[in-house]
Amino acid sequence: MITGLGISTVWTFDQQRTKAFFTEKLGFEVRSEVPMGDMRWVTVGAKEQPDVELALMSLDGPGLDAESSEALKKLVSKGVIGAGAFRTDDCRGDYETFRARGVEFLQEPQERPYGVEAIFRDDNGNWYSLTQRSEELDFSKDFGC
Repeated sequence: MITGLGISTVWTFDQQRTKAFFTEKLGFEVRSEVPMGDMRWVTVGAKEQPDVELALMSLDGPGLDAESSEALKKLVSKGVIGAGAFRTDDCRGDYETFRARGVEFLQEPQERPYGVEAIFRDDNGNWYSLTQRSEELDFSKDFGC
């Protein structure tokens, strides 16, 4: 039986730079950083959610053939990879904090049927939703699609 999500992948051109993005700009903590031959296994996670980690995977690391690596590099560079949605209890406050730390936002906080949502990019171009969920869906608000 599956009991939950433990690790998800974030594709990165530079693991150290991406680790700094998550820890210094978003306030995440490093969960593991282990040399493994020619690569490093680096994971980060939100301090308040110890059971979920993001694995910062190099775009030219093991497990990818040259063709797949190049295809992923193009997609990440174009900024078309949606890497996930983070929950927050204060979307507008986090937006201001993260923006002051240099995080690039594609969308400022907007009222949506499911809550307040902002969209930002990491240092590679992957984009994320930052969502403060409402208790109930409110279909009078625009989905923003």
